[in-house]
Amino acid sequence: MIVKVGCCGWCVKGGKKAYYKVFKLIELQSTFYKLPRVETAKKWRLEAPKDFEFTMKAWQVITHPPSSPTWRKAGIKVTPSDKDKYGYLRPSEENIKAWNETLKICNALECKVCVLQTPPSFTPSEENIRNIREFFSSIRRDSILIAWEPRGKWKEVPDLVKKICDEFDIIHAVDILKWDPLSSHEVVYIRLHGLNGETNYRYKYTKSDLERLADKIIALSKDHELAYVLFNNIYMKDDAMLFREVLKSRAISSITVL
Repeated sequence: MIVKVGCCGWCVKGGKKAYYKVFKLIELQSTFYKLPRVETAKKWRLEAPKDFEFTMKAWQVITHPPSSPTWRKAGIKVTPSDKDKYGYLRPSEENIKAWNETLKICNALECKVCVLQTPPSFTPSEENIRNIREFFSSIRRDSILIAWEPRGKWKEVPDLVKKICDEFDIIHAVDILKWDPLSSHEVVYIRLHGLNGETNYRYKYTKSDLERLADKIIALSKDHELAYVLFNNIYMKDDAMLFREVLKSRAISSITVL
């Protein structure tokens, strides 16, 4: 298994150039709030080392309703009559267009993975399940892998999460210190948001936490070929660097750590 370790944001002092010297992977968060211009994304790709990998979080317009507080950053205005056409993976013309715009940025960055994170308010209701199926049946992918991170009550229906992921060849994006990945996909996508709650961005991982994370990665290596490990907390730079050393210290011949 190849294990790629990085952070959800340019967290190294000195900006992008400094980050490139420490990590070979980043998950862009800015794309969730508002998409950059395609020319800007291409510029980022050209500036980065050839062996550097971008993944990115999909535009919130697709996953979060206009009532979400972060929508003020989305860069679009929605009339009251159109509010029900956005978010929650609705298979609407507006959402499909927003996905296609997201896909353009993925392609410009040469992303291999795009993360769709749905909010806790997106529950496993009949309507939402139907929308998921219609949305994933309708969209282009352009060889880009989709990682879905469901939050909230989806933990209560693990069999359904697995069925959806396997049916549409989706990676189950998950914090494996809280929930095991359920998809059968050869790729594992891990997002670490801190312990003691679904998200706790102020949490700093202990050496013991990272040892436990390493144990879980090693166990997953039997059935998966590639793992992305992304830290998404205030101390992500230090935690990611320490985890990388912890995993390397295991000296497992079947695991390559990047």
